[in-house]
Parts: sequence; C-alpha cells; structure tokens
Amino acid sequence: MSPQIAGRNASETGTDIVHYLTESQGFSAFVLDGGAVYQTYSTGARGVEFLMSYYPILDRAPKGRDEEGSFQVWIRTHDEYDQN
Repeated sequence: MSPQIAGRNASETGTDIVHYLTESQGFSAFVLDGGAVYQTYSTGARGVEFLMSYYPILDRAPKGRDEEGSFQVWIRTHDEYDQN
C-alpha cells in the first residue's frame, strides 16, 4: 500500500498510520471437533478480495483495477476527478 493512500485512509478513518496499518481486515475459518476449536484458515490484506464483490467487475473492465504498481492510488471521491 502506498504511504500516500495509507496516510489518507488513516486520517479519514480517525486514526494514525501505525494503527491503520496494524488493524487491517482479515478472514478466518474455524471448526469444532470433539469439543476443541481449531482455526483451519486465515488470511488478510489482499487475501480477502473474494469478499469484495466489486473486484471481479473491475478485473473485467478495460483498464482493470488500474493500479499501475501501486495499491489503489486511483480511487478518488466523486469530486476529486479531473473535470475534462
């Protein structure tokens, strides 16, 4: 993730960059077997993309996610795009 985006996201969510980067999304699966609970799967960061239903749509668009080697620096709010 780009420092620029991480800083912006941290600020917009009301936290600092350290807490923003250490408190990220994740997904875990568990099984109960014989009275014991086992964690059978865990992933975080880009491993949770399967939960984000818009990524498959972007992946099929002409420019895809348009990341150009950076993590989502192309995402802007509606009023931040050029007025061409």
